[in-house]
Amino acid sequence: MGSYIPNTRDERQQMLQDIGMSSFDELYADIPEELRCRKPLDLNPGFSELEVSRKIEAIAAKNTRFSHIFRGAGSYHHYIPAIVRQVTSKEEFVTAYTPYQAEISQGILQSIFEYQTMICELTGMDVSNASVYDGAAAAAEAVAMCRDRKRGTVVVSRSVDPKVLSVIRTYCFGSGAPLIVLPDNNGLTDIDAWSRLDQKNIACLLIQSPNYYGLIEDGAAIARVVHEAGAKLIMSCNPISLGLLKTPAECGADIAVGDGQPLGLPMGFGGPYLGYMAATKELMRKLPGRIVGQTSDAEGKRAFVLTLQAREQHIRREKASSNICSNEALCAMTAAVYLAAMGSAGLEKAAKSCMNLAHYLCGGLESLGFSRKYEGEYFHEFVTVCPCDTGELAGRLAERGYLSGLPIAEKEMLWCTTEMNSVEEIDGLLSEIKEVLA
Repeated sequence: MGSYIPNTRDERQQMLQDIGMSSFDELYADIPEELRCRKPLDLNPGFSELEVSRKIEAIAAKNTRFSHIFRGAGSYHHYIPAIVRQVTSKEEFVTAYTPYQAEISQGILQSIFEYQTMICELTGMDVSNASVYDGAAAAAEAVAMCRDRKRGTVVVSRSVDPKVLSVIRTYCFGSGAPLIVLPDNNGLTDIDAWSRLDQKNIACLLIQSPNYYGLIEDGAAIARVVHEAGAKLIMSCNPISLGLLKTPAECGADIAVGDGQPLGLPMGFGGPYLGYMAATKELMRKLPGRIVGQTSDAEGKRAFVLTLQAREQHIRREKASSNICSNEALCAMTAAVYLAAMGSAGLEKAAKSCMNLAHYLCGGLESLGFSRKYEGEYFHEFVTVCPCDTGELAGRLAERGYLSGLPIAEKEMLWCTTEMNSVEEIDGLLSEIKEVLA
């Protein structure tokens, strides 16, 4: 490791001398001789920087990069303002990790505090944590924080993203929590089915709005029936949609979660992403992970501290409600810079663009013989019943440079638009589909 550590030979020798040793062999004297490596490792010669660059470029060239993207399903192609990468690529931020000697890391703490503040403004909730790994982890952690000794059953709407439901199922299996999947009716959470459940043991209901099919759930109506049963409502939301739609707080949700990927994070083959979590003040002490707060130092200057972190996660692990002790610091900062750059007006404009383009695409597809599977209001995703095999259609469009909607059944496809699409691009897609159908 000597060649990878940024110390000179003289500096390393000085460190040995300071601890009363003269050589590295003496430092490792407790390791038995037969376990020590006394000859060079059998490794190929190292590449030069140019050779490494060429090799990586050759590997990357095997990827297919689509010029036209009409697929979402949890990962979305949004425009990222140049300032986002300009700020977050600074080396003092790129190397940032969860601060262990927290109060020394004032810059990192401030970036997390600003992120928390913006997430609260976006969701309308009282308090946000410093983020978790991704949206699926956020949903599963929210479910866990609702459970107690009296109420342990978890209910999740079937209209939630299947990948999120899979992670929740894994969490529930690990903790022995009963899990009920609430059916959907015409693509929306079936509240009538909720009324038929034995509700006295139910801890929470988790819904997604806009849901996996792109439909907007009636969060306020769902919150009323859930609270009447003494349970808590968790809403998973696409953060871009909150620039236009009712916030989870306005709907009456107890916890808001979601994936922060649309907030300035590239799709990046699935990560790293960002799970945001926000809750009412009553649930603040059950939020997993960390919360950064603002205070004043001894000189009266603005300062930041770790206000709350669940110590049982570190000490009483067998009794912990969560094992998450870390946070996505760089991804959270990226989201904060993105939100600051966009502002409320910019976010609303992006959301309107996404929604308008989706409705334009839907109308064009219907003119070609496609039909919507579900009738409800939708944001920027929708499901169509296709007049042809979806796998064949997706393959033919891919050959022409178009990443189509996601085939979710033999004749069903989940389409998505963002502000990165244009009317002209959609017209081009419709023209290509018309040729394929012909």
